[in-house]
Amino acid sequence: MSQKAKLPKLAIGLLHYPMKDRRGNVVATNITNFDIHDIARVARCYGVPRYYLIHPVPEQLMFVERVLDHWRVGEGARYNETRRVSLEPVRTAASLEQALKDWRQFLGSGDARILKIVTHARTVPQMPIYLIKELREMLWEDHCSVFLIFGTGYGMTDDFMRKQDGLLESLKGAPPDDFRHLSVRSAVSIYLDRLLGPW
Repeated sequence: MSQKAKLPKLAIGLLHYPMKDRRGNVVATNITNFDIHDIARVARCYGVPRYYLIHPVPEQLMFVERVLDHWRVGEGARYNETRRVSLEPVRTAASLEQALKDWRQFLGSGDARILKIVTHARTVPQMPIYLIKELREMLWEDHCSVFLIFGTGYGMTDDFMRKQDGLLESLKGAPPDDFRHLSVRSAVSIYLDRLLGPW
């Protein structure tokens, strides 16, 4: 399928609740400065128009807004124009539902269906799996709008993931042990290159 001149309708969200910690407890993880900047840069590089940092705690979202203000309109904007441009896709949201509402408004598509796809280092029983090649082809179809959800900590809860539309195939480690412990920043970069890269 040949790629068109327009960009596909893809948004990404970095979820911080409900996450699991190393003991399996459900927690809200902290937003990190690295995740704000590095994922914004890769989103801007591959033409993803919206990158949502999703967290239920207002103080965490205020932290993001302070960072954005510094680089968008403050001293940082005058110091580093490239960083300002890189942060253009970033938005904050208190929930996935709030992020989806903003994404619909951006698309101007009202109640049009958005495919909600989660990512995880392992498979999740009873969830449909989308292959990367399959989703790459779907993204260039006019009717397809995708919201790709990434987790933090030790991953999203199974209950949360099963409420979404599907799971994107996991990134595999090298044989023989298939070790999987990428940072979320690395995972986003690899996924976006495979889904949107010009190869």
